Parts: sequence; C-alpha cells; structure tokens
Amino acid sequence: MLKDKTVIRAFSEEHAAALTGLSRGQLRAWDRAGFFQPNYAFEDRRSAYSRVYSFRDIVGLRTIAVLMKEHRVSLRELRRVADELISRGYDHWADLKLYVLKRKVYFREPGTEKVEGVWDGQYAMLQVVDVVNDVTDRVKALQKRAPELVGTVEQHKYVVRNTSVIAGTRIPTAAIKRYRDAGYTISQIMKEYPSLKRKDIQAALKHEERLAQSA
Repeated sequence: MLKDKTVIRAFSEEHAAALTGLSRGQLRAWDRAGFFQPNYAFEDRRSAYSRVYSFRDIVGLRTIAVLMKEHRVSLRELRRVADELISRGYDHWADLKLYVLKRKVYFREPGTEKVEGVWDGQYAMLQVVDVVNDVTDRVKALQKRAPELVGTVEQHKYVVRNTSVIAGTRIPTAAIKRYRDAGYTISQIMKEYPSLKRKDIQAALKHEERLAQSA
C-alpha cells in the first residue's frame, strides 16, 4: 500500500498533466470513459476546476504513463489491467507492483514472489516505488515559491490559461473557493494544500469574493 508522505495532496488538472507527462485531453478522455477518474471530482465535469487529483492519483497516472511510453503497453492492454484491478478488489494503480513482458502487464501472486502467467522469467519489473520517488521529486520542484509571493494572487498567460492562481503556484483561486463552498474551513483547505499558507487561502477567497461582486 502506498504511504503518502508528500507535502501536497490535491492537484489540479494542469498539475496532473505537468507531473505525469500526460495531456489534459488524455486525462479528460480517461475520466469520461471511466478508465481513470480523479479522486476529488465534482459531479458536473463541465464546470471549471471540477477535476482534482490526489497524490495517489498522480502516482497511478505516472505509472500508466511509464507503461505506455517506456514499455509501449497499449491502451487496450491498460484497460484490461484496469478491469483486472477491479475484479481483484484493488481500487488504485498505485497499490501494486506490476510486471511487464512483451507489452503485457502481469501481477505478482498474493503472498509469493511469483508473477502470474510468466514462466520463463524474462520480465521487466515496474517498480512503483521508483514512480513514487519520481512523482515526489516533481511535486517538490512544483511547489517551490519565493517568500514574497505568499498571500498574493496572479494571472499569467502561460499558467492555467490566464486564470487567477495563488502566486507562485498553479492552484486556481476558484478551486480554493470550491472547497470553501463545500464547507471546508481555512485549516481544512490547508490540509488539502499543505504547501499553502493561511494568507494564501485568505487572499484567494478575497479575490473570488471581489470577482463575484463585480460580476
């Protein structure tokens, strides 16, 4: 079981794409198809910032990206694996170590070191722990901010399509407002975004309040 020790636990769609190497189009298509849905998703996916991914989601998506890009596993095979995960009672790609042989994915037999369906031993193991470390490093790089940016909001044409974000991050102020609208306190929102300070949350909420008043 993956133990989440990273400092951020909630990621926007833009974060997910940047951290996994997958495109936003792929993420949305997989969500619509039920192949891979974000842990924190609003029922109305058409609304802005309706897809928020957990750290485990990011690890799972990065695992899939590695399978596709480094091991050339087809989407059809990945869908088979997804169905197999469900049938075995697993709810997440990040929960297992997977093995690859000739573009096919295999599972370790529970309680043993054997790999199901592999007889000649010629397989390449996909080390999920390496994916975890990779994602953790990517997250740390993503969260670095200059101290003077704390408690401010910015817009940048290269960040989330010119949407208002907490300065030095890719976290939309609208995403913070959604948590508040859902009944989260500032302290609870900070637990979802541990890299943020109280001033960041307050600035985001004030910014969204001003936008609502000017609408």
